[in-house]
Amino acid sequence: MKPVFESLLPTPIGTVRIQANEDAITRIDFIDDGKHSAFAENDVTLQARAQLKNYFEGTRQVFDLPLAPQGTEFQQACWQALIKIPYGETRYYAEQAQLIQRPSAVRAVGAANGANPISIVVPCHRVIGKNGQLTGYAGGLERKTWLLAHEQDAITDRVRR
Repeated sequence: MKPVFESLLPTPIGTVRIQANEDAITRIDFIDDGKHSAFAENDVTLQARAQLKNYFEGTRQVFDLPLAPQGTEFQQACWQALIKIPYGETRYYAEQAQLIQRPSAVRAVGAANGANPISIVVPCHRVIGKNGQLTGYAGGLERKTWLLAHEQDAITDRVRR
């Protein structure tokens, strides 16, 4: 088993934990309890922390990080589809299911998104219910709402300039 490296980033919506092996990001999530083990950073976690900091400042829309999420072949397909959703845009679960050529797998797509280990960078927050309603997000609906508004605000600010 490869060693785990970790960085923490305080954000407007809570502390983000970034975990990586020697080569790639394996997990990005929110930690609410403030409890975490002692950690060692590496170049990969530091790079992710810097890019996420820029994202939260509104100066980064696209991430350029090595990713290594662990999941089934179906989950991997779902997560790859998430990466293709442009910054500031949303998609329906049904659209994501169509994109991976599994149109009847809408609920399974939702479950795969819920299992996404790399929050924000693999933007499952950009997927909403077909009726336009915000649905599940592992980090909580308040955070999903904030992330979507943050992206819209950054786009609006750029258009005004």
